Amino acid sequence: MEVAVYNIKGEDTGRKVTLNDDVFARDLTEGNADHTLYLDIKQFLGNQRQGTHKSKERSEVSGSTRKLGRQKGGGGARRGDINSPLLKGGGRVFGPRPRDYRTKLNKKMKQLARKIALTSKSGKGAIVVVENFSFDKPSTKEWMQIAKSFKVADQKTLLVMNGLDNNLLLSVRNVPNAMMMQAKDLNAYSVLNTDKILMTEGSVELINENF
Repeated sequence: MEVAVYNIKGEDTGRKVTLNDDVFARDLTEGNADHTLYLDIKQFLGNQRQGTHKSKERSEVSGSTRKLGRQKGGGGARRGDINSPLLKGGGRVFGPRPRDYRTKLNKKMKQLARKIALTSKSGKGAIVVVENFSFDKPSTKEWMQIAKSFKVADQKTLLVMNGLDNNLLLSVRNVPNAMMMQAKDLNAYSVLNTDKILMTEGSVELINENF
């Protein structure tokens, strides 16, 4: 599949670049594409969780252990001490405890999910190839000019580079709805969680060869 290459002003350069059909134009009716994406995204989001949530249970609440009333004949529940979950300030029943949300997914399935995500975005015309560029110094203003050229200033935008560019990274990360990633770090969630993807020619070459 061939797509046009644009410059940073949003103008068609007249050149075209080939996108690997196995990555950007897969048959999504084969296999269980939705379930593959579900498993990969579930793992990705789970791995981001710290799992440090904790609430105090009855035995952990600081309070008197004096029995509040008679065992029988009081006309109410046998609540025991003031730490009872039935009372305000008491412990919580079956509250959250620290746990690890990380799961494992085999490498081939993660790669397949990434290809499915890229195919989905490509089919919607959400992928734009831009000629290689860089900034001499960090400049959010320059990045916003590029975003306005492609009419994505108000959209969730993912800039994909073939390598780490600190000046670009510092320029893009100041914008709430923009993110920059290296091609080798792409994952299904990051691809699907954007409205537009700007890929440099260098990143396309890397993806075609390694994905």
